[in-house]
Amino acid sequence: MRYIVKSSKSVKEVAQRLKVGIAANGFGILHTYNLEDALDKKGITLGESCCIFEICNPKLAKEVLSRDMSMNMLLPCRISVYTDKGSTYIGIIKPSALLQDSEHSQELLLIADIVEAAAKEIINESS
Repeated sequence: MRYIVKSSKSVKEVAQRLKVGIAANGFGILHTYNLEDALDKKGITLGESCCIFEICNPKLAKEVLSRDMSMNMLLPCRISVYTDKGSTYIGIIKPSALLQDSEHSQELLLIADIVEAAAKEIINESS
């Protein structure tokens, strides 16, 4: 269900590389969350770094939503960069896994595969 790659780089380094890779693969960044900072502002110490990128390919998003508007609940895609016990990881929930047990059309499954392949490439290039 998840695709996770371990990186020897810091979260900050990976985040910078992700920004380049996301744009190079036809996606845009809609929003970035620093979960560690957000929790810290609420008085909660996470103890790990976690940066979440919400990304979108506008053409593919339109194709998905034109076929099934309820798929808006799966958009945008998220790539997370985080630390766990001193190691840095980059990961996504696979779009294909989200649609695996559904009655979605073959076209939607093909789009999910395209998005997933691009996200894996972005992750691999950024690690």
